[in-house]
Amino acid sequence: MNKHLLSMVLAGALLSAGFSCARNPITGRRQLSLVSEGQVQGMALTEYQKFLTSNPVAAPSDPNTIMVKRVGQRIADAIGRYYSAHGSPDALKGYSWEFNLVVSKEVNAWCMPGGKVVVYTGLLPLTQNETALAIVLGHEITHAVAGHGRERMSEQLLAQGIQVAGDVALGSDPTTVGIFDQVYAPTAQVGVLLPYSRKFEYEADHYGLIFAAMAGYDPREAIPFWKRMASMGGEKPPVLLSDHPADADRIAKLEALMPEALTYYHPGQ
Repeated sequence: MNKHLLSMVLAGALLSAGFSCARNPITGRRQLSLVSEGQVQGMALTEYQKFLTSNPVAAPSDPNTIMVKRVGQRIADAIGRYYSAHGSPDALKGYSWEFNLVVSKEVNAWCMPGGKVVVYTGLLPLTQNETALAIVLGHEITHAVAGHGRERMSEQLLAQGIQVAGDVALGSDPTTVGIFDQVYAPTAQVGVLLPYSRKFEYEADHYGLIFAAMAGYDPREAIPFWKRMASMGGEKPPVLLSDHPADADRIAKLEALMPEALTYYHPGQ
C-alpha cells in the first residue's frame, strides 16, 4: 500500500474514531487536523514573502493590479460576511488579506493560509473580465479558508508517523517543512505538489461561487470561463487544471450549483 493510500485509510479511521479532527464551521465536514491554522499561517507568511522578493510583482499603478486588489478585497469582505452570518467569525482569525499580481506567463492563481493571494498575469487573457477573475479567486481562496491544505498536510504527517508538538517543531523540523513545501510552496513543480482531491475541488467550486456572488459578481460567468480553460488543451495543462475534475464533470456540477449561488447574487448592492 503506497503512502498516499495509507494516509487516506488511516485518516478515515481516525475521523471515524473522532480523533485529531475538527468540524469545518461552514461545510460541516469533519477534517483531519494534526496542525493548527496558526502554525500554517506562520509558515505561509515566510514562504509568501520569499516568493514576492524573488518574482516580479506588477506595479501598484498597473490597472490589472488595481483590478486584482479590488476583486480580491470584495471576495474577502464577502467571506467575512458569510462566516459572520453563519456564526463563525473567529474562523478567519489571523487573516490579513494581501493581493498581488505577479508578471508571469503561467496561468495560475493561489491563496495561502492567512489570506496571502497571488494572481499571475498569464491568467488574465483567460479570465478576460473582472467577473471571471472573481470566479477564480473565489475558488482559490476557498481552498485556504476551508483548510484543504492543512488537511492534506495532516494526511502526510500521519502517513509518515510524525508527531507535531507545537509551532517550533513544525517550523524547524526538515521533514515537516518539506511536507509544507509540497502542499503550499508556489515555486514547487506541478508534479511535486500534493494534489487536491476531487472532494476539495468541488467544495472550492461550491463555496467559491457563493463568495463571488455575494461579492456582486455574476456566478454564471463560471461556465464560459471553465469552458475557455478546457479549450486550452495541450500536453501540459495550466496549473489551475492540473488536479481538477474532468471538464464535463466540473461544468455539470457548476450548472447544478448555480441556482443556489444565484440566491446570493444581488447586483448593485
